[in-house]
Amino acid sequence: MGSTIKHEETGPLISPSLLQKIDKLREKNIGKHIPLPQLVAVGDQSSGKSSLLESLTGIPFPRNVELCTRYATQITQRRDEETRVDITIIPGVDATPAHKKEVEGYRSNARSMEDLRARFPEILAEVNAKMGIRSDATSKGGTVFSRDVLKVEICGPKEDYLTIIDVPGIFRNPTAGVTTKDDIQMVRDMVQDYIKDSRTIILAVLPSNIDIANQEILTLAEEYDKDGERTLGIMTKPDCVTETTAKNSVCSIVLGKKKQLNLGYYVVRSRGADEEDDEYERREEMFKQAPWNKLPQNRVGVKALKSRLGDLLGHITRRAFPTLRKDVNEMLRLTEEEEDGLGPSRYDQREQQKYLFGIAGQFEHIARASRNGQYADHPIFKENPTLRLITSIVQLNDEFNRDFETMGHLRYFQGTEPKYEIARPVEKAKSPFETVLDRYRRLIEQDDIGEVGNIVSLEYDINKPLTGIMDWIGEVYKDCRGLDLGTFNAGIISSVFKEQSSKWERMVRAYISVVILCIHHFITGVLNVVCVDRLVREELWAAISDEVLERYKAAVEHTKFLVSIERDETPFTLDPAFNERHQTARGSRIAGSLEQSSVGGAIFSADQIRTAVKEKSNVEHSKEEIHDILSSYYDGARRHFVDNVFKQVVRRHLLSGEKTSPLNVFSHGWVFDLTDDQLEAIAGESPTTKEQRMKLRNKIKDLKEAKDILKH
Repeated sequence: MGSTIKHEETGPLISPSLLQKIDKLREKNIGKHIPLPQLVAVGDQSSGKSSLLESLTGIPFPRNVELCTRYATQITQRRDEETRVDITIIPGVDATPAHKKEVEGYRSNARSMEDLRARFPEILAEVNAKMGIRSDATSKGGTVFSRDVLKVEICGPKEDYLTIIDVPGIFRNPTAGVTTKDDIQMVRDMVQDYIKDSRTIILAVLPSNIDIANQEILTLAEEYDKDGERTLGIMTKPDCVTETTAKNSVCSIVLGKKKQLNLGYYVVRSRGADEEDDEYERREEMFKQAPWNKLPQNRVGVKALKSRLGDLLGHITRRAFPTLRKDVNEMLRLTEEEEDGLGPSRYDQREQQKYLFGIAGQFEHIARASRNGQYADHPIFKENPTLRLITSIVQLNDEFNRDFETMGHLRYFQGTEPKYEIARPVEKAKSPFETVLDRYRRLIEQDDIGEVGNIVSLEYDINKPLTGIMDWIGEVYKDCRGLDLGTFNAGIISSVFKEQSSKWERMVRAYISVVILCIHHFITGVLNVVCVDRLVREELWAAISDEVLERYKAAVEHTKFLVSIERDETPFTLDPAFNERHQTARGSRIAGSLEQSSVGGAIFSADQIRTAVKEKSNVEHSKEEIHDILSSYYDGARRHFVDNVFKQVVRRHLLSGEKTSPLNVFSHGWVFDLTDDQLEAIAGESPTTKEQRMKLRNKIKDLKEAKDILKH
């Protein structure tokens, strides 16, 4: 409670509007989040609590043990020009949506207190039915106690502002066919829930005819109010105390000589179960007799108690109000942070689509930036340089093109053989492209993306070209020679080109495979960043992976198609540079023959040139011609083939093709086409998260309403 409340501390009357705000907060169940200033009457069954409340409020509460209070009741009295009584039900804090709707729909009213007293049994029966309370011991189904709260608001021009909450009385032994041991514990838990809050004044109702040392409610109150600073003792049934020593003992308690409480004790006499509803002053004539007449007048009787309760309620409300705003704002902030910690909401299909749209938008933005080399557009490229996609692919292109140019042919062409051969070490030195390939082999192991293993081919044990091309061409020529007059079969060019390009398919498959691994590493790496929820990421990948893998396969198939066009068809070209290369090769060969027979910088005659040409045999001439044609054609075909592979497979199929690139599978359009079931399967929240989010949303809604109430 903070500072101590003195025995008779009073102050100026509290503003009714301030107390109304507290009641509005209570109606919104804000008390389950923030302690509210309140008076709570607690006591054992048969402690006289119902009679006391009737004396304080005029409401005829049932006294029969089988009809005792089964739920908390909030009685509010406030001054108003119009006389009326409004009865509503506040759903329990854990009420289901269906039950909440059922009880919140209940409304009843009375024109006056007389009307209420006449109709109260009927109203209670309606309330019990709404709450699902079992009507009697013979009834089946329903519950004995409820966490719903019955609210009775009494308005009138003579009413003073007072709000008291009555909770079911504590009992220790179950009644056969009525209550159980579970009910005993439920009531005890309910009482504890109400009295534990620091802004609650505990009105401990204690029958005078039972030794105070045996009053369990005081022991229970001490658990939450160790110093007795917010517990007020109310002694009931003084008329049941007959012995003088017992009366004196009660007086000693009220005078603060026993079991002291900071707020002290009051003694009141309420109407008994068999008494008529007369004015309480008549019943309290006994306080004019000894030994009661020795007690302070402001400590005996219902009127004195009611005045004191009004002062207490005003005091704790006035003292708590400034900190209530702070507490509500702080709890609202913490609750909103907790909801934010759950990530973007994915409660229904609209939110799930919005969530995936956000992820897809980030993915598309990063993919576009990476394809264009705009690495300043997102911090991901600084944090993980391996995701710089176009830079990685340009490096791959350079290394592969270099390897393909120097090692893609089976045999060195004449005049390109190395001048000398360095002795090979035990382990063959790796080419630049093989080094890059090894790096991506390690990446695939780190990323655990082995599902691509059935698509890619990482075999790349490529040897240097062989020597002796002219001898090999001679053998092919002899094996294919027919009846000709110094010429050769055109099919020989097809044969030698196919064998000379026999490494192409394996080399280009490895190249495309590394590009695929590079792209796959990019896709999975970016998804890890833009989709932080592991379960959503796994479901998302499961949804797009088939199409992504199909697009990888399509790129590989198109690569095979390009290889087939180059190697399986009869060599032919419209490239004008082919003829130029061929003539240059022929001229160079003649010049070479002349240079071998010349001395110094001699000038050759026409006869010498003719002699140099016609001294060669038909076989030698054919071998040289086949070599020159093969060399000229191979050079152009290689360049054309490498360009086609990059343009058609890498750039078109794998990087930018709207319908072919794996980078374009996950997009806004893909998300837009998902069905409700697919959205739920991919982005739906788990039942636990949904339940937690709904609770947080309801709490935020309550706290925002509380903030508005406290603001005005």
